[in-house]
Amino acid sequence: MNNSANPITRSKQQDAQSKCAQAGTAARFVTSAFWRMMPAGMRRRWWMFRPLDLVAKYWPRFKKPSGVLVVRMDGIGDMVLFRQALDAYADVFNTEKSKITVLGCASWGGIAEKVFKDYQLLIIDEHAFARQPFYRFSIALKVRALAPKVAICDAYFRRALMADSLIWMATAERSIVSLPYVNEATRVEFTYYLSQVDEIIDTGPYPTHEIVRHYQFVSTVAGRHITPKPPSINRSAGQPVKAFSGPYAVLNPGSNEFGRRWPIEYYFQLADVLLAAGLKVVFTGKAQERAPSKSFCKMTDHPNVIDMTGKTDLAQLLDLMQGAALVVSNDTGPAHLSIALGAPTVVIVGGGHFGSFVPYPKTAMPDNARFVFKEMSCYHCFWRCPKRASKFDVFPCVSAVTLKTVTDACVDLGTIDRIRLS
Repeated sequence: MNNSANPITRSKQQDAQSKCAQAGTAARFVTSAFWRMMPAGMRRRWWMFRPLDLVAKYWPRFKKPSGVLVVRMDGIGDMVLFRQALDAYADVFNTEKSKITVLGCASWGGIAEKVFKDYQLLIIDEHAFARQPFYRFSIALKVRALAPKVAICDAYFRRALMADSLIWMATAERSIVSLPYVNEATRVEFTYYLSQVDEIIDTGPYPTHEIVRHYQFVSTVAGRHITPKPPSINRSAGQPVKAFSGPYAVLNPGSNEFGRRWPIEYYFQLADVLLAAGLKVVFTGKAQERAPSKSFCKMTDHPNVIDMTGKTDLAQLLDLMQGAALVVSNDTGPAHLSIALGAPTVVIVGGGHFGSFVPYPKTAMPDNARFVFKEMSCYHCFWRCPKRASKFDVFPCVSAVTLKTVTDACVDLGTIDRIRLS
């Protein structure tokens, strides 16, 4: 298919974005009905989904539109960063919390009822939705049946075939989305969906922090400034996973991305420091994140080291972190949960999209969080690091964070006394 049929080429897209260079102003994407019938440049998967997506979009419904649909097709950390901004929606859209439906992901579905208490929930398997046409169709019909009056998606890093297609199929009376991060691979798909929404809000240039973006979005809709708040989850603790006598530290050495894993040997050295400071040490993470080393087995043989790797669900992990004297984690979802729960938390940060998710901005930095990192000239590589030999290697910007930097952050939080490292 030829590029000349694409209604928005790179230069035109840049013009559209330049018109909304200031956060809060609106962008418009214009396409013709003819182009939308046979859009050039779409991926094969889009064409595979198209017939059933169209059926769902025009499926008859007899319910009067009401309420607000909020699409959150993202990970645990993204959900946590968004959560506080959601509480402004009822006032801004002149509705009740019980009339706001959060469409979320199964990855955090296990804690959704408590995290989003008072809101309606529709939790879906995001992976099946992205791959299986008939599962996707069943979800689309549920979304269509909601008959929302307003449909919203304010995520900056998102996938058009996930979030934007749901907004499109909801056919709300008013659809409002943020201007997303767009590259050449995603330009055509975003153009298709963005040209059919009512309002597009620019929440700021990259790398504006996600917390700032969420509040910029709702402030623009409200027509007034709404002050950003630090992440917070009001959650009463459930049943303890295990009875620990005395204070303990939670170490979360895993991550979905191998490169973001601070070297496990450093975690072992940190565990020794924490044990010497009088804390028990609890290792957590998914079963597949367990360190495959004899050193780990030796470490967990210590009477004050408890290996909970692969032994907790998400709700139990929250209970563990909520009761911890200290949590040390890589840049991953549990780190954001720990901060939001109020636990003293140290997060080891790389530079892939530094400033977008971590560290938090000063305007929304809670007292219980510390972010440690080693700045490098190659920051903002979007995790496409040319400096590692394989995808199983740690990113250099992550491995460059020293043990002393981490222990100093623990001391700064007041969790442990200053210990001289040999």
